[in-house]
Amino acid sequence: QVQVVESGGGLVQAGGSLRLSCTASGLSFANNAMGWFRQAPGKEREGVSCISASGTPTYATDSVKGRFTISRDNAKNTLYLQMNSLKPEDTAMYYCAARVGGPWYPCSLDPARTNYWGQGTQVTVSS
Repeated sequence: QVQVVESGGGLVQAGGSLRLSCTASGLSFANNAMGWFRQAPGKEREGVSCISASGTPTYATDSVKGRFTISRDNAKNTLYLQMNSLKPEDTAMYYCAARVGGPWYPCSLDPARTNYWGQGTQVTVSS
């Protein structure tokens, strides 16, 4: 049984930082692309950043480039998202997800191309 669990969300002031973590079990973490997605109230789920199984390449949506950094530690089966210079518009539920397909499978920012999801962790940025 695949389990994906996010942690690290919270309330932060604009300009602050948070680091999200995600652990995945029940799958070969090191052989699968991973990604972070978010969904704000009344909006569709969107891809934030994704990373290939090896750690490169990575991709990010334009609105977070230069502020958010995705990384992974395959020895610990853990995915990270370092979020700096947070803005109120970053407020959302953040989800970690795995895209199963083997070590050469590219990551994707399209939620429809993702196989396993966590329950999410809430990030709230106050102005």
